[in-house]
Amino acid sequence: MPLNIIITLLLLLTTAFILSRIFTLPRNIWLLFISQPLVMSASPIIVFIGGILSSKMADDPSLATLPITLMILGVAAGSIPAAMLAKIKGRKFAVYVGLSCSLTAVILAMIAAKMATFELFSFASLLIGVGGAFTQQLRFAAIESSLNPDDVPKILSILMLSGVFAAFLGPEVAVAGKDWLTSPHGYAGSFLLLAAFIIGAMIMMTAFKNPPINDDEIVGKTRPLSEIAKQPIFLIAICTATIGFALMSYLMTATPISMHHLQGHSLNETKWVIQSHIAAMYLPSLFTPWLVKYLKLKGLMIIGTLIYSLVAFIALSGHEVMHYWWALILLGIGWNFLFLTGTSLLPQSYHASERHKVQATNDFVLFGFQAAASLLAGWVLFNAGWHWVVITSLPFILVLFTVIGFYHKQQQALQPKEKL
Repeated sequence: MPLNIIITLLLLLTTAFILSRIFTLPRNIWLLFISQPLVMSASPIIVFIGGILSSKMADDPSLATLPITLMILGVAAGSIPAAMLAKIKGRKFAVYVGLSCSLTAVILAMIAAKMATFELFSFASLLIGVGGAFTQQLRFAAIESSLNPDDVPKILSILMLSGVFAAFLGPEVAVAGKDWLTSPHGYAGSFLLLAAFIIGAMIMMTAFKNPPINDDEIVGKTRPLSEIAKQPIFLIAICTATIGFALMSYLMTATPISMHHLQGHSLNETKWVIQSHIAAMYLPSLFTPWLVKYLKLKGLMIIGTLIYSLVAFIALSGHEVMHYWWALILLGIGWNFLFLTGTSLLPQSYHASERHKVQATNDFVLFGFQAAASLLAGWVLFNAGWHWVVITSLPFILVLFTVIGFYHKQQQALQPKEKL
């Protein structure tokens, strides 16, 4: 195994050990911290090489982002079954269903790369997404593992921080295993190495314990989803996370193809930009617990939206590597702030007895829009160019500013009753 991957894995274990000494949290959190990046590496791999590989296998180059879109559609399609299965069989059972799906998917992707079959690769990407839906639900399992509501931003920050390691592992796995197996366009061995990672996660998760069941979850009042969805806090939470995620996916999906396929930048330069972006998505989680403490969630939302505005300005400034790098770095940081805000606000909208259906609805909407954004990115990029990809993101940034204003009014309305 390449030295870069070994060092990253050792850093993952070391970071988990140090953080566990700083924060007193249930063991489940640290198991998820270590095992989650091994599985999450699948997503950066598809983002990094999916478009490049598909542009060589597909008859129509404009379909190059289809596997990425199908992966995200798989997350959307799997979000409701993942939540319902966790409700019926428990989080641990659902985790293993998801990991089994992911393992099957990467084996199919390996076969597809070896046979240069675009259709099979697209199907494998869809299954990777379905498995990813179960992985995404782990953030709720982490929240439920602690009985202290004040720990929610801290737990989410710690869990998101582990994504830094997925950011580096994914592209490194893609490059390291590129020529392990003979294939027309390479990368079949990348999925073989990824399969080993998933098996490692499956072994590790045997120590995971189902979160305790709250009595309110069994006997509590359950409202119709239509009633829950009318709450301002639900709308604010879901809009913040969904728009933040969709815009991130829209720009991120187009970047590797624009850089490598259209602008002629090297594969290593493209890898560096994507790695930096995904690291920037999760590295701010080292500081967000303190930022939330002093700036509150509204402050984090405002900063995240302002950063997105700066991303658009830089992305429109040129096509050099540093334009892409700075735009993607800031895009990752903005996403972190918006996703953390939306996810932290969501539990305020539901009772314990309603959590599974609300979480499922949230993820279905979030990843459904993300899938649409990633598919649209390829079409706009090949038909209008990179600048129009950026320009068409601007109206959604304006929507985020509108959501901030709505949230501010809600806070003012509730201020006499409770301090937010």
